[in-house]
Amino acid sequence: MKAKAEKIEKNTVVLEIEVEPEKLNQSLDKAYRKLVKKANIPGFRKGKAPRALLERFYGKEYLMDEALDNLLPDVYVEAVQETEIEPIDRPQVELVQAEEGKPLIIKAKVEVKPEVILGEYTGLEVENPSADINDADVDAELGKLQQRHAKVNTLDEGEVEQGDVAVIDFEGFVDGEAFPGGKGENYPLEIGSGSFIPGFEEQVIGAKVGEERDVNVTFPEEYHSAELAGKAAVFKVKVNSIRRKELLPVDDEFAKDVSEFDTLEELKTDIRNRLKETAGKKAEIAVKEQLIQKAVENATVEIPAVMVDTRLNVMLNDMAQRLQRQGISFEDYLRFTGADIDAVRTDLKPEAEKSVRSDLVLEAIARKEQIDATDEDVNAELEKMAEQYKQDVSTLRAALETQGNIDSLKNSIAFQKTIQFLIDNAKLA
Repeated sequence: MKAKAEKIEKNTVVLEIEVEPEKLNQSLDKAYRKLVKKANIPGFRKGKAPRALLERFYGKEYLMDEALDNLLPDVYVEAVQETEIEPIDRPQVELVQAEEGKPLIIKAKVEVKPEVILGEYTGLEVENPSADINDADVDAELGKLQQRHAKVNTLDEGEVEQGDVAVIDFEGFVDGEAFPGGKGENYPLEIGSGSFIPGFEEQVIGAKVGEERDVNVTFPEEYHSAELAGKAAVFKVKVNSIRRKELLPVDDEFAKDVSEFDTLEELKTDIRNRLKETAGKKAEIAVKEQLIQKAVENATVEIPAVMVDTRLNVMLNDMAQRLQRQGISFEDYLRFTGADIDAVRTDLKPEAEKSVRSDLVLEAIARKEQIDATDEDVNAELEKMAEQYKQDVSTLRAALETQGNIDSLKNSIAFQKTIQFLIDNAKLA
């Protein structure tokens, strides 16, 4: 087989492929053996009709189409490997010559990965965020523990304060008319959570248990329901009860109640260590993101639309799976948010473009610096994954190979090694 690639546009290549007659004849023979087994030809049992009779009865095109269906996928893959192009979309195949006894000649027009012109990617100057933890950080974390373990008292009298949970009945009206979805009973509204329309929660502050009051608000212009966006509304609100947190004093007894430690100092030390570890990881991520961003900004690459669409599909699928784990279908999510699939794709598109651009630049750096995933790298990663998922390494490897995910694992490892290369060659301020 002979194959050559000719670039005809920015990211479009035409493969010219010539297959020797013997290979086409072998595929025709294979097609005949398959088709004759199910052919109903008078005077012959299935599988016994001669090839010439099969062709005369059904037409030579019938046999040729079957032979090409079997042959073309393998021929195309072989041509891609021989010419070392990197397709990013399905090819448009044109048959130039397909006759028995002659070379099979085809052309395949396909979009390929764009060329990346790298700029500076070593010696990049980035800020290394501080991972220091002070007493205020520890106190803030203790405050969160206080809130989490606070005793909640239900008040039958008193006024709503910031931080309270007001249990309310409410009904909303626009131009004097109640609107769908604007009514609720015994709804627990945390004052200060920002979960209701801007201005609503502030107007509930000061209301007494049993009190009824009007709350005047205006729906945001970007509100998901077009019928309510920008409209003034009045909510009739009644406070049924108030739930107020009673914070425990922060002392040794508190430490014993909320942790495995006997003293407050031990708890503070543990909090400080955990915060420092988290801050260190965040600083590391921030450095990586800065380096990738600078390397990408210094590079020149035109992103094909098909790559963005493919990445968007992956992101939407991941989003649907995350929602499913929370017990929400993607369709219900769209209905709850008042959005549609096109709006979600539009919102995600900038992130998809950024992700594709970053991947292409990192891939180009890896290629230039000859960074790849060695067998040792793959084995080490598989051992780490096996420990994480409590599986046998060989079982995990077999599963990944069956699913065709070993190459993805290798790419992921190579990307991480490339990012580490950027870090090793950066100037951290």
